[in-house]
Amino acid sequence: MSEAVQNQSKFRAFLARKQINITAKAYFLDAMSAMALGLFSSLLIGTIFDTIGSRFGIELFVTIAGYAKGATGAALGVAIAHALHAPPFVLFSAAAVGIAGNTLGGPVGAYVATIIAAELGKAVSKETKVDILVTPFVTIVSGTLVAMFIGPVVSGLMNALGEFIMMATEMQPLLMGIIVSVVVGIVLTLPISSAALCVMLSLGGLAAGAATAGCCAQMVGFAVMSFAENRWGGLVAQGLGTSMLQMSNIIKNPRIWIPAIFTSAITGPISTMVFKLESIPAAAGMGTCGLVGPLGIFSAMESSASMWIGMLLVCFVLPAVLTPIFSWALKRIGWIHDGDLKLDL
Repeated sequence: MSEAVQNQSKFRAFLARKQINITAKAYFLDAMSAMALGLFSSLLIGTIFDTIGSRFGIELFVTIAGYAKGATGAALGVAIAHALHAPPFVLFSAAAVGIAGNTLGGPVGAYVATIIAAELGKAVSKETKVDILVTPFVTIVSGTLVAMFIGPVVSGLMNALGEFIMMATEMQPLLMGIIVSVVVGIVLTLPISSAALCVMLSLGGLAAGAATAGCCAQMVGFAVMSFAENRWGGLVAQGLGTSMLQMSNIIKNPRIWIPAIFTSAITGPISTMVFKLESIPAAAGMGTCGLVGPLGIFSAMESSASMWIGMLLVCFVLPAVLTPIFSWALKRIGWIHDGDLKLDL
């Protein structure tokens, strides 16, 4: 065996021992899913408190919202590091990295900085007798440097892309209403975080409203469409939880996805053109999960009859009506069969 091959073998063994998995799954699926949890535990719940507190004059909720939102960076850092199986010193140091990344580069800055810092921290963890100093030092310094030099650049690119999408939606509400609604809705059901994506893009305005429509179409659509198989447990799990539960069934028969996608292609432009619904980045990719999507619309817009009617129709009524109709048509032609949507609840 050549020396180069031996060195490669040793390096792979080192990475395996340190649980450093340089894969797309670790960095895009696991880390982004954890990022969504961090966002929900800080920015999203803070936004909910702020909305309720501001609208109903509850000062305590406004105060709580300030603390929750202020913890966003730390929550992101810890969540992402936890998803990467960071040991204790790395995990706790990631709070500081997340704060630096979020401050200097927004959520995407926290994401990039924490991934690099966590992996470097894991590499040196327990390799010296002064681990209590070395591991936090390497984790925090490397993460802060990444936040300083890379975070603003990456965040700027994501924000520019988000601004382009929002501008395009304002200019072409029909076409972009369909595209944004369908794409973000699909991302919601895939094992990727649509919430993290919308926050990274700083997606607001009409585009965020279309994203909310697409997510609600997936969640409410699957919940109602599969009611015969999954009953009330499935209705709650998918309607207030996540349509991602259907991923294994979608892999078996991708055609079961068509009704929800068709519905999102209808509700998206209805949102942008008829009711002109708007939302905020923190809620745009959440759908009806915990009712965060509708609350985002409530937070972004002035209360009016049009807003309430639009929110109810786009987020609940139309997905609950249209998706079963499309599903029935596909069952008639043999593309969907009884039991295709059954969940193991």
